[in-house]
Amino acid sequence: MDQAHVVVLFGATGDLARRKLLPGLLHLLEAGLLESCRIVGTSLDDLDTDQFVKLTREAVDEFSRPFDDSCWEDFAARLRFVRQADGPEALADAVKDEEQVLLDAGADTVSRLHYLSVPPSAALAVVHQLADADLVERSRIVMEKPFGTDLESAKNLNARLHEVFAEDQIFRIDHFLGKEAAQNILAFRFANGLFEPIWNRNFIDHVQIDVPETLGLEMRTSFYEATGAFRDMVVTHLMQVLAFMAMEPPTSLLPDPISDEKLKVFRSMQPLEPHNVVRGQYLGYRENPDVSDDSDTETFIALKVEIDNWRWAGVPFFLRTGKKLAEGARIISIAFKEPPRTMFPQGSGVGAAGPDHLTFDLADQSRMSLSFYGKRPGPGMKLEKLSMQFATHDTGSSKSVLEAYERLIHDAMRGDRTLFNTADGIEELWDKAHQLLADPPPVRTYAPGSWGPNAIHQLIAPRAWRLPFERSWRRPNSTAE
Repeated sequence: MDQAHVVVLFGATGDLARRKLLPGLLHLLEAGLLESCRIVGTSLDDLDTDQFVKLTREAVDEFSRPFDDSCWEDFAARLRFVRQADGPEALADAVKDEEQVLLDAGADTVSRLHYLSVPPSAALAVVHQLADADLVERSRIVMEKPFGTDLESAKNLNARLHEVFAEDQIFRIDHFLGKEAAQNILAFRFANGLFEPIWNRNFIDHVQIDVPETLGLEMRTSFYEATGAFRDMVVTHLMQVLAFMAMEPPTSLLPDPISDEKLKVFRSMQPLEPHNVVRGQYLGYRENPDVSDDSDTETFIALKVEIDNWRWAGVPFFLRTGKKLAEGARIISIAFKEPPRTMFPQGSGVGAAGPDHLTFDLADQSRMSLSFYGKRPGPGMKLEKLSMQFATHDTGSSKSVLEAYERLIHDAMRGDRTLFNTADGIEELWDKAHQLLADPPPVRTYAPGSWGPNAIHQLIAPRAWRLPFERSWRRPNSTAE
């Protein structure tokens, strides 16, 4: 990337900045992807630049992958801090000072990337601060979810954003789409003649997108009371992954064609009906001090999504996510239709372990698995479930993997909106959720460490949930099944 940048990090002392953004920027510099760049941090904390550098060092020591000390010295020299209390003029002066450093070093022009690592309620105030500071020109902004809480609020948010920034300047981030595995879906689908011809209703029985989490909400209950699992996870992460799975081939891998195809998927979705949704709340959630005794907020949600188009008519997509569940995972699982089995003798084992599955693991080091039936060695026709697996860490390119936030920051600096959400897409999803939000099903309790309320089994019947896996993933470089 040749373009020089000043990155303005709002909420620079917050949890997301410490865990992901500051370590991510350091790794981008170490990877040679952030050479002409200065970083201005700002927050409500009463710090100076030296204290911010110290805080950043503590953050990267705790959360970053190993790095070279010489890279740290280079990174630390690029950091500057401005207190929010000093107002928009101080921020403008700091940004323009850092731009001048880059211009003196030989840059022709300097672009600005404003990362809004702030609560949604503070986002518009930051946007207007940028306008007051005259920092809109040559700028892009990165915004964190949620993007509204319903259709009306999403439209209002987008309208107010567009008073200051054009749509092509706004990057609504979804870190799920920054993962290597999410992009591998596009490569897997559209680059392989083996799979694209069978990626439709004639061969696929159903799809599961499953993102259980083991963590609770002890530190985030006030946020979750106003949000819930559907607004926090489904409208953003899970639906965006679903769009990658279900979209038609784009005319190219440029941002606009991909966004167009994702929007077509959302428009083809049937409205989300309450009887196709299971909402849950883990036992003990209401004991938190920020939660009322009769809270109706869901910490778990499972739903069936139907896409009414030529490719997917009749193929259900099952989505599930929640807090304090039995395992933490990020899985996409495609179940293929089973062939007739009349030729196999009774007791052969065919079909006993369920249908064939293609499984994507959306971890930072992506993995894929294809399960199928094969003959067990020995006399007779005994079949068993086998699998072929691929993992990024088994390849020579594993060291080149960028974490999700690193990739998305880099894409935003380049102006590549491929992996970001659009205003039209977000508003379409809120429109499809109108019935569900107006008349949500009752919240059912579930035990921490379980897989959610028992009603999830009726939701997916006669099928079964793919998680928990009966067999674990292979260990790196292992030859065991």
